[in-house]
Amino acid sequence: RYEVPRIVFINKMDRYGADPFHVLGQIKQKLGLNVKPIQLPIGEEDNFAGVCDVITRKAHYYEGDNGMTKRVDEVPAALVERVDTLRAELFETLADLDDEFAEIFLENEDVPVDAVHAAIRRTTLARTFCPMLMGSAYKNKGVQDLLDAVCRYLPSPLDRTNKAMNADDETEEIILESDVTKPFVGYAFKIQDHPTAGQVTYMRIYQGMLTKGSAITNMMTDKRVSAKRMVRMHSNEVKDVASAGAGDIIALAGVECDSGVTFTDGKHRVTCSSMFVPEAVMSLSVSAGREDQARLQKALRRFQREDPTFRVDVKQETNETIISGMGELHLEIYCERMKREYKVETLVTGEPKVNYRETVTQKATFEYLHKRQTGGRGQYGKVMGFFEPIPEEQQTGNADGIEFVSRLTGNEIPPNYVPAIEKGFRTATTKGLLTGNPLIHMRCVLEDGQAHEVDSSSEAFQAAAQGAFDNFYNEAGPVVLEPLMSVAVSFPSEFQAAALQTMNGREGSIQNTSAVSGDTTLVEAIVPLRRMFGYSSELRSVTQGQGEFSMEFSRYESMPSAKQDEHIAEYRKKLYENRK
Repeated sequence: RYEVPRIVFINKMDRYGADPFHVLGQIKQKLGLNVKPIQLPIGEEDNFAGVCDVITRKAHYYEGDNGMTKRVDEVPAALVERVDTLRAELFETLADLDDEFAEIFLENEDVPVDAVHAAIRRTTLARTFCPMLMGSAYKNKGVQDLLDAVCRYLPSPLDRTNKAMNADDETEEIILESDVTKPFVGYAFKIQDHPTAGQVTYMRIYQGMLTKGSAITNMMTDKRVSAKRMVRMHSNEVKDVASAGAGDIIALAGVECDSGVTFTDGKHRVTCSSMFVPEAVMSLSVSAGREDQARLQKALRRFQREDPTFRVDVKQETNETIISGMGELHLEIYCERMKREYKVETLVTGEPKVNYRETVTQKATFEYLHKRQTGGRGQYGKVMGFFEPIPEEQQTGNADGIEFVSRLTGNEIPPNYVPAIEKGFRTATTKGLLTGNPLIHMRCVLEDGQAHEVDSSSEAFQAAAQGAFDNFYNEAGPVVLEPLMSVAVSFPSEFQAAALQTMNGREGSIQNTSAVSGDTTLVEAIVPLRRMFGYSSELRSVTQGQGEFSMEFSRYESMPSAKQDEHIAEYRKKLYENRK
């Protein structure tokens, strides 16, 4: 999605059982990357002393306190042949991928080192190749070479084309240049509570320069804020800086904003495209004792600002606080953070709730009159039209899944009342009548109606729209939709029968089964999210801890009728209990 070039670093080479070439095979099989090692380890496990540079044919040893001293020496005699073999394989791969290097490789018996580095850089930037390095970060062995590789092979800001949108016309794209003389544009991509600096906002500067004390504009709120303190974050160290230019990543202390906000100098009205934020697929109710309520609310507000995939909603009927996110583990981590970081000791979580939806399956006409007479001015509004499902090919582009169309021809309803009718319909569709879940993929068409000279008002027509929905919704064949997940499960082939059984037992529809390698099988399936709770524990138990899975939202689809009836009955029972 973001076309990010990559290099690979195999860590923990000093651990028992470390095998970088086994990992290399797994990377090729599972990720499908074209990877070649540019280093070879010297020694194994506890005897790991350094690496051989395949390109220069030199050995790198890391000595002194914490491996801070790097010594370059000749390759040990026992490894010379292996280094030459890896070097030949690397050159052949680069020659296949890069025409410029192929010419140099064919014309020169001894290929210049600079030409090899240049070829690796070109192919890495083109995302056709990934160099692999290795070391032990804890003992600082190989980290120096990794940092050199980052500088040598990965793109600088000048190598990337960054685009923004005109804030006044989002169809117009604007190219951002890594030039400190251009107007300032920065993107706040993360916020964090820091123990010494308070709230810090991490910002990538795409264009121009930012100096301490400068006034910048939040393009989401159009408010001016002052960059009173600018810092660089190095792990847990905070270093103040006076200025930063295009390509820099800095943190602003004391600037209140949400993540994903564009800042400019105020004159240059552009916004960076927002990050892709998938729909939340799992919900959990949370509550805390009275003494912890303030801390709970503070934590929820902070998490929402930090993470756009984390959502908080308060159910009006039950006064429940519902948190939603990308899965079981996602929500578990936030609950753990509430207890650990915000000291919410009395936190109680309810059973995870799946985000169901409702929709209609057939066209239904409506004609509804809202008429109410009180002592003074009354209320009068009549609406006529129909509900219908939106065909599948037209469903893209609907932000909330509901479409409102006005086909009024005469002046029976004054045009100034149409927005109120639309608002009434949209408000009504946020809570379906079957299970109380929002509607999607429905079109409301307004064809006719009637107004009263004195008694009609925006409130009256809004109530008429809601009344039309409440009275005619059941005639449109409503159904409950449930989220289906695309699930990818990988496990050793010897456990295939047991792993497939877990999928079938959870109403999974197997889409594909393939052998990823000689001993690993990958199964792709579509499974209802309501059946995925606790799956990680079950999968580990049947695969002796070797199975793993990932899932992402696929689509909404009608629930089986028996499950739908259970869901509707449960909702009605809850409504009845709340009325007592």
